[in-house]
Amino acid sequence: MREFLQDMWGFLSERKKFWLVPIIIVLLLVGALLVLGGGSAISPFIYTLF
Repeated sequence: MREFLQDMWGFLSERKKFWLVPIIIVLLLVGALLVLGGGSAISPFIYTLF
């Protein structure tokens, strides 16, 4: 995992694509919300957001 993050940071810094960082963070947060909320009691409230 650490090697992947180093490669990703190297790609972003070499090509000056720092505007992708907020998009990646938001996608990771939405994915974590769906995974963690999929089997819980708050899942009906999460699905109404999407």
